[in-house]
Amino acid sequence: MTTPALPGARWLLLDDYTGEVGEPDVTLGVCHDIDGLFVDPEPIPPPEAFTLLGCDPSGPLQDALEHMGTERAWLPSIALFPVHQQRPARCLWDEHGCTCVEELIDVTVIGQRPSAARDGLVDLDLRGFIRLLPEWGLPEEKPDATGFRLAALDDEQLGQCLDIAGVFRKRPPAPVRPVTLIGFRPEALLAGTIEGRKITASIMTLQRDGHTAGGAGLLSATVVTARPSRLGDGLLDITLDGGIEEPTPSGAREIFQMWYDGGPAEPNLWARYDRLLRHEWADLAAGHRLQGLPDKPAGTTYHLDGRFVTDIDAFYCAIGEAINGPGGYFGCNLDALHDCLCGGWGATSPFRLVWHHSNVARRHLVAGYDRPDHRPRDWGPSIELDDLLQIFSEHAVEVAFR
Repeated sequence: MTTPALPGARWLLLDDYTGEVGEPDVTLGVCHDIDGLFVDPEPIPPPEAFTLLGCDPSGPLQDALEHMGTERAWLPSIALFPVHQQRPARCLWDEHGCTCVEELIDVTVIGQRPSAARDGLVDLDLRGFIRLLPEWGLPEEKPDATGFRLAALDDEQLGQCLDIAGVFRKRPPAPVRPVTLIGFRPEALLAGTIEGRKITASIMTLQRDGHTAGGAGLLSATVVTARPSRLGDGLLDITLDGGIEEPTPSGAREIFQMWYDGGPAEPNLWARYDRLLRHEWADLAAGHRLQGLPDKPAGTTYHLDGRFVTDIDAFYCAIGEAINGPGGYFGCNLDALHDCLCGGWGATSPFRLVWHHSNVARRHLVAGYDRPDHRPRDWGPSIELDDLLQIFSEHAVEVAFR
């Protein structure tokens, strides 16, 4: 996709939300810069306190009670499945359960006592986090339920309880970050009075030649002011009342600039960044990959430079460059890696992967609980080297460690 030239434009706003299904997306405009797009993540909040009331624990939860006061009184996840008396209209079902389900993560059992609700039951005090998913709505109102079924990540049963305290409550709203489109040239759909208009659009990155190259976030906000921009006649500086739910880390601006200037010219430039920015690197590599190129033939040998594979995001950067050269993409999570191994992303399976300096990954991609620094919603069991080898094995990829 290309857009009419605006020298220096870096971002395109694409409305792919408000039209009918099947209708083409609509370009709302292009701009030079977006103040509020690059913002450092908020600090991880402290753990919260929860209580399972009238609980009949089983499985790993029962085991944790026997080790209170030690590190073994810990569970990676407790899913809370409401037992509805009558399913509410807002409750939708899928293969995992209903949309009223909440999940506690990184949970430590810190206390237990007999429950007043019923003989033989206990009240359990927990410390941990709730996996907040703002797009599903914050858990403020307790669902209409006669109790809750408790389960682990693999759906192993942890027991049940009659009620829960500390989960369903009002939480401080996320900080409002005003956003300003700088040097914005509106298209026809935004002609006329802009102030007071609601804008919902994907923010797309632009290359020097006007081609789009992947997304950089979602903007959903109302225009507060629109004034002439000093960047040129007909351009506007538009301030909105917030709207970017998950801004891009400020350090990623340099990485975006690198791709705007033509992309990485040598391998391992991603290694200078921390894990959060390596994740951004892999996402950008996906958006900037060249389309329509044939896969290299089956049986090809690729060389993975493993010197900097100290986390799972580093692996995705390294495998992308092993297959497709500097700045190359070959997956950014396990599902994406599987898709790439099915073809269409640069390589044809089966192939041979020579993994140099594999001792680095052996030390770092190990069992444990993974707590990325940026947001608890991504916390979970670590992706191990064995997990990667299993996927390679499923696609008949020979991995040779060096």
